[in-house]
Amino acid sequence: MGLMGFLDRLADVDTFDKAMEPARRAVQSVPSAVKDLLHGTWLGHPVHPVLVQVPVGSWVSAGILDAFPAMRPAATVLIGTGVAASLPAAASGAADWSEQGIGVRRLGAVHAVANTLALGLYVGSLTARAKGRGTLGLVLAYAGLGVAGGSAAIGGHMSYAQSSGASHAATAARALSSDWIDLGPLDDLPEGRPALRTGTGSGVAVPLAAVRRGARVDVFIGACSHLSGPLYEGSVEEVRGHTCLVCPWHDSAFDLENGEPRRGPAANPQEKLEVRMEAGRVMARLPSHNR
Repeated sequence: MGLMGFLDRLADVDTFDKAMEPARRAVQSVPSAVKDLLHGTWLGHPVHPVLVQVPVGSWVSAGILDAFPAMRPAATVLIGTGVAASLPAAASGAADWSEQGIGVRRLGAVHAVANTLALGLYVGSLTARAKGRGTLGLVLAYAGLGVAGGSAAIGGHMSYAQSSGASHAATAARALSSDWIDLGPLDDLPEGRPALRTGTGSGVAVPLAAVRRGARVDVFIGACSHLSGPLYEGSVEEVRGHTCLVCPWHDSAFDLENGEPRRGPAANPQEKLEVRMEAGRVMARLPSHNR
Protein backbone atom coordinates (compact mmCIF):
# COMPACT_ATOMS: atom_id res chain seq x y z
CA MET A 1 0.00 0.00 0.00
CA GLY A 2 1.31 3.44 -0.93
CA LEU A 3 1.48 6.45 1.37
CA MET A 4 -1.70 7.99 -0.04
CA GLY A 5 -3.64 4.78 0.47
CA PHE A 6 -2.36 4.51 4.03
CA LEU A 7 -3.43 8.08 4.80
CA ASP A 8 -6.87 7.50 3.30
CA ARG A 9 -7.34 4.46 5.54
CA LEU A 10 -6.08 6.42 8.52
CA ALA A 11 -8.73 9.05 7.82
CA ASP A 12 -11.38 6.34 8.26
CA VAL A 13 -10.22 5.34 11.77
CA ASP A 14 -12.65 6.67 14.39
CA THR A 15 -10.79 5.49 17.50
CA PHE A 16 -9.83 8.95 18.71
CA ASP A 17 -12.88 10.94 17.60
CA LYS A 18 -14.12 11.49 21.15
CA ALA A 19 -10.66 12.51 22.33
CA MET A 20 -10.44 15.15 19.58
CA GLU A 21 -13.78 16.75 20.31
CA PRO A 22 -12.78 18.77 23.43
CA ALA A 23 -9.89 20.31 21.47
CA ARG A 24 -12.23 21.15 18.62
CA ARG A 25 -14.75 22.79 20.95
CA ALA A 26 -11.98 24.78 22.62
CA VAL A 27 -10.80 26.16 19.28
CA GLN A 28 -14.35 26.99 18.22
CA SER A 29 -14.89 28.94 21.44
CA VAL A 30 -12.30 31.51 20.33
CA PRO A 31 -13.92 34.86 19.36
CA SER A 32 -15.02 34.92 15.73
CA ALA A 33 -12.87 37.94 14.87
CA VAL A 34 -9.76 36.07 16.00
CA LYS A 35 -10.77 32.95 14.09
CA ASP A 36 -11.37 34.97 10.94
CA LEU A 37 -7.88 36.42 11.31
CA LEU A 38 -6.47 32.89 11.59
CA HIS A 39 -8.59 31.51 8.72
CA GLY A 40 -7.40 34.24 6.36
CA THR A 41 -10.90 35.60 5.70
CA TRP A 42 -9.38 39.10 5.55
CA LEU A 43 -6.85 37.90 2.94
CA GLY A 44 -9.25 36.06 0.63
CA HIS A 45 -6.96 33.02 0.88
CA PRO A 46 -6.23 30.53 3.68
CA VAL A 47 -3.43 32.00 5.78
CA HIS A 48 -2.09 28.70 7.14
CA PRO A 49 -0.19 27.73 3.94
CA VAL A 50 1.44 31.16 4.02
CA LEU A 51 2.51 30.99 7.65
CA VAL A 52 3.97 27.48 7.46
CA GLN A 53 6.53 28.62 4.89
CA VAL A 54 8.57 30.34 7.61
CA PRO A 55 9.17 27.39 9.97
CA VAL A 56 9.53 24.90 7.12
CA GLY A 57 11.92 27.14 5.20
CA SER A 58 13.91 27.98 8.33
CA TRP A 59 14.31 24.34 9.35
CA VAL A 60 15.24 23.12 5.88
CA SER A 61 17.80 25.91 5.57
CA ALA A 62 19.16 25.10 9.02
CA GLY A 63 19.56 21.48 7.97
CA ILE A 64 21.73 22.56 5.04
CA LEU A 65 23.85 24.95 7.12
CA ASP A 66 24.35 22.39 9.88
CA ALA A 67 26.30 20.30 7.38
CA PHE A 68 29.06 22.94 7.55
CA PRO A 69 30.60 23.44 11.01
CA ALA A 70 31.40 27.10 10.40
CA MET A 71 27.73 27.79 9.57
CA ARG A 72 26.20 26.14 12.63
CA PRO A 73 25.69 29.40 14.57
CA ALA A 74 23.57 30.64 11.65
CA ALA A 75 21.71 27.31 11.64
CA THR A 76 20.92 27.80 15.32
CA VAL A 77 19.39 31.20 14.56
CA LEU A 78 17.26 29.65 11.82
CA ILE A 79 16.07 26.88 14.13
CA GLY A 80 15.01 29.47 16.70
CA THR A 81 13.22 31.43 13.98
CA GLY A 82 11.35 28.30 12.94
CA VAL A 83 10.35 27.52 16.53
CA ALA A 84 8.95 31.03 17.02
CA ALA A 85 7.15 31.03 13.66
CA SER A 86 5.59 27.63 14.29
CA LEU A 87 3.27 29.07 16.93
CA PRO A 88 1.13 31.34 14.70
CA ALA A 89 1.27 28.66 12.00
CA ALA A 90 -0.12 26.11 14.47
CA ALA A 91 -2.83 28.53 15.61
CA SER A 92 -4.03 29.11 12.06
CA GLY A 93 -3.95 25.38 11.36
CA ALA A 94 -6.01 24.66 14.46
CA ALA A 95 -8.64 27.21 13.41
CA ASP A 96 -8.98 25.62 9.96
CA TRP A 97 -8.93 22.09 11.41
CA SER A 98 -11.84 22.79 13.76
CA GLU A 99 -14.17 23.56 10.83
CA GLN A 100 -13.28 20.64 8.56
CA GLY A 101 -15.01 17.34 7.89
CA ILE A 102 -14.28 14.37 10.11
CA GLY A 103 -11.78 12.67 7.77
CA VAL A 104 -9.67 15.82 7.54
CA ARG A 105 -9.88 16.32 11.30
CA ARG A 106 -8.56 12.81 11.92
CA LEU A 107 -5.55 13.31 9.70
CA GLY A 108 -5.18 16.84 11.06
CA ALA A 109 -4.82 15.44 14.56
CA VAL A 110 -1.98 13.19 13.39
CA HIS A 111 -0.45 16.15 11.58
CA ALA A 112 -0.62 18.22 14.79
CA VAL A 113 0.95 15.47 16.92
CA ALA A 114 3.79 15.07 14.44
CA ASN A 115 4.37 18.82 14.32
CA THR A 116 4.40 18.99 18.10
CA LEU A 117 7.00 16.22 18.18
CA ALA A 118 9.11 18.05 15.59
CA LEU A 119 8.83 21.27 17.60
CA GLY A 120 9.93 19.45 20.75
CA LEU A 121 12.94 18.02 18.96
CA TYR A 122 13.96 21.46 17.73
CA VAL A 123 13.53 23.00 21.16
CA GLY A 124 15.68 20.17 22.50
CA SER A 125 18.26 20.94 19.83
CA LEU A 126 18.39 24.59 20.86
CA THR A 127 18.80 23.58 24.50
CA ALA A 128 21.60 21.16 23.67
CA ARG A 129 23.42 23.75 21.58
CA ALA A 130 23.13 26.32 24.38
CA LYS A 131 24.77 23.85 26.74
CA GLY A 132 27.63 23.15 24.35
CA ARG A 133 26.39 19.71 23.36
CA GLY A 134 26.68 20.31 19.64
CA THR A 135 26.49 16.70 18.47
CA LEU A 136 23.25 16.09 20.35
CA GLY A 137 21.93 19.36 18.94
CA LEU A 138 22.64 18.16 15.42
CA VAL A 139 21.00 14.78 15.98
CA LEU A 140 17.87 16.34 17.46
CA ALA A 141 17.64 18.92 14.68
CA TYR A 142 17.90 16.36 11.90
CA ALA A 143 15.39 14.15 13.68
CA GLY A 144 13.06 17.14 13.89
CA LEU A 145 13.51 17.80 10.18
CA GLY A 146 12.62 14.21 9.38
CA VAL A 147 9.46 14.32 11.49
CA ALA A 148 8.47 17.72 10.10
CA GLY A 149 8.94 16.38 6.57
CA GLY A 150 6.65 13.44 7.27
CA SER A 151 4.09 15.77 8.80
CA ALA A 152 4.27 17.99 5.73
CA ALA A 153 3.34 14.99 3.59
CA ILE A 154 0.22 14.53 5.71
CA GLY A 155 -0.60 18.21 5.35
CA GLY A 156 -0.18 17.94 1.58
CA HIS A 157 -2.59 15.02 1.48
CA MET A 158 -5.13 17.01 3.46
CA SER A 159 -4.79 19.95 1.07
CA TYR A 160 -4.70 18.19 -2.29
CA ALA A 161 -6.40 14.81 -1.82
CA GLN A 162 -8.99 15.94 0.74
CA SER A 163 -9.38 19.52 -0.57
CA SER A 164 -8.81 21.12 2.82
CA GLY A 165 -8.52 24.85 2.16
CA ALA A 166 -9.39 24.55 -1.52
CA SER A 167 -12.29 26.52 -2.99
CA HIS A 168 -15.12 24.07 -3.55
CA ALA A 169 -16.99 26.76 -5.45
CA ALA A 170 -14.16 27.08 -7.97
CA THR A 171 -14.25 23.31 -8.50
CA ALA A 172 -18.00 23.43 -9.16
CA ALA A 173 -17.55 26.37 -11.51
CA ARG A 174 -15.27 24.30 -13.75
CA ALA A 175 -18.19 22.00 -14.53
CA LEU A 176 -20.43 24.88 -15.62
CA SER A 177 -21.01 25.88 -19.22
CA SER A 178 -19.54 29.23 -20.29
CA ASP A 179 -22.74 30.09 -22.20
CA TRP A 180 -25.47 32.35 -20.91
CA ILE A 181 -27.87 30.38 -18.70
CA ASP A 182 -31.57 31.19 -18.56
CA LEU A 183 -32.58 31.23 -14.89
CA GLY A 184 -36.22 32.05 -15.58
CA PRO A 185 -38.40 35.13 -15.06
CA LEU A 186 -37.30 37.78 -12.59
CA ASP A 187 -40.73 37.71 -10.99
CA ASP A 188 -40.32 34.04 -10.07
CA LEU A 189 -37.40 34.80 -7.75
CA PRO A 190 -38.27 35.50 -4.11
CA GLU A 191 -37.26 38.88 -2.71
CA GLY A 192 -34.31 39.07 -0.32
CA ARG A 193 -33.50 35.38 0.05
CA PRO A 194 -31.55 32.86 -2.01
CA ALA A 195 -33.28 30.59 -4.49
CA LEU A 196 -31.99 27.44 -6.15
CA ARG A 197 -31.40 27.54 -9.87
CA THR A 198 -29.28 25.21 -11.98
CA GLY A 199 -26.85 25.51 -14.83
CA THR A 200 -25.54 22.77 -17.04
CA GLY A 201 -22.11 21.87 -18.25
CA SER A 202 -19.98 18.76 -18.70
CA GLY A 203 -23.15 16.68 -18.56
CA VAL A 204 -24.04 17.59 -14.96
CA ALA A 205 -26.42 20.04 -13.30
CA VAL A 206 -24.56 22.71 -11.30
CA PRO A 207 -26.55 24.29 -8.45
CA LEU A 208 -26.66 28.09 -8.37
CA ALA A 209 -27.84 30.48 -5.66
CA ALA A 210 -29.76 33.49 -6.98
CA VAL A 211 -30.63 36.44 -4.72
CA ARG A 212 -33.11 39.06 -5.88
CA ARG A 213 -33.15 42.56 -4.41
CA GLY A 214 -35.72 44.55 -6.32
CA ALA A 215 -34.67 44.59 -9.97
CA ARG A 216 -31.17 43.41 -9.13
CA VAL A 217 -30.14 39.75 -9.05
CA ASP A 218 -26.84 38.35 -7.75
CA VAL A 219 -26.00 34.79 -8.78
CA PHE A 220 -23.37 32.58 -7.21
CA ILE A 221 -22.18 29.02 -7.55
CA GLY A 222 -24.46 27.18 -5.13
CA ALA A 223 -21.72 25.18 -3.37
CA CYS A 224 -20.01 27.16 -0.61
CA SER A 225 -16.30 27.67 -1.22
CA HIS A 226 -15.55 26.34 2.28
CA LEU A 227 -17.06 22.85 2.29
CA SER A 228 -19.70 22.86 -0.48
CA GLY A 229 -22.55 23.88 1.82
CA PRO A 230 -25.83 24.64 -0.04
CA LEU A 231 -25.84 28.44 -0.26
CA TYR A 232 -29.28 28.37 -1.87
CA GLU A 233 -30.57 27.16 1.52
CA GLY A 234 -28.82 29.97 3.35
CA SER A 235 -29.94 33.49 4.20
CA VAL A 236 -29.23 37.13 3.41
CA GLU A 237 -27.83 39.06 6.38
CA GLU A 238 -25.94 42.23 7.21
CA VAL A 239 -22.46 41.16 8.31
CA ARG A 240 -19.92 43.80 9.38
CA GLY A 241 -21.56 46.47 7.28
CA HIS A 242 -22.03 44.34 4.15
CA THR A 243 -25.10 42.59 2.76
CA CYS A 244 -24.06 38.97 2.59
CA LEU A 245 -25.17 35.53 1.52
CA VAL A 246 -24.67 33.29 4.54
CA CYS A 247 -23.97 29.55 4.32
CA PRO A 248 -26.33 27.40 6.43
CA TRP A 249 -23.59 24.94 7.39
CA HIS A 250 -20.82 26.98 9.00
CA ASP A 251 -22.11 30.59 8.79
CA SER A 252 -19.53 31.77 6.27
CA ALA A 253 -20.74 35.09 4.88
CA PHE A 254 -20.06 36.30 1.31
CA ASP A 255 -20.54 39.87 0.13
CA LEU A 256 -23.36 40.02 -2.42
CA GLU A 257 -21.44 42.71 -4.31
CA ASN A 258 -18.37 40.66 -5.16
CA GLY A 259 -18.43 37.30 -3.34
CA GLU A 260 -15.62 38.27 -0.96
CA PRO A 261 -15.76 36.50 2.43
CA ARG A 262 -16.79 38.81 5.26
CA ARG A 263 -16.96 36.13 7.94
CA GLY A 264 -15.25 32.77 8.13
CA PRO A 265 -14.47 29.96 8.25
CA ALA A 266 -14.39 30.52 4.48
CA ALA A 267 -11.24 32.26 3.30
CA ASN A 268 -11.73 31.90 -0.46
CA PRO A 269 -14.19 34.14 -2.30
CA GLN A 270 -17.45 32.70 -3.57
CA GLU A 271 -17.61 32.34 -7.37
CA LYS A 272 -20.05 34.93 -8.73
CA LEU A 273 -21.65 34.91 -12.18
CA GLU A 274 -22.30 37.79 -14.57
CA VAL A 275 -25.98 38.69 -14.83
CA ARG A 276 -28.09 40.44 -17.46
CA MET A 277 -31.82 40.77 -18.09
CA GLU A 278 -33.52 39.76 -21.33
CA ALA A 279 -37.26 40.44 -21.70
CA GLY A 280 -37.79 40.07 -17.96
CA ARG A 281 -35.77 36.88 -17.70
CA VAL A 282 -32.56 36.47 -15.69
CA MET A 283 -29.52 35.36 -17.65
CA ALA A 284 -26.21 34.42 -16.02
CA ARG A 285 -22.82 33.12 -17.09
CA LEU A 286 -19.35 32.57 -15.70
CA PRO A 287 -17.09 35.62 -15.72
CA SER A 288 -14.31 35.66 -18.28
CA HIS A 289 -11.57 34.52 -15.86
CA ASN A 290 -13.41 31.22 -15.38
CA ARG A 291 -14.08 30.53 -19.05
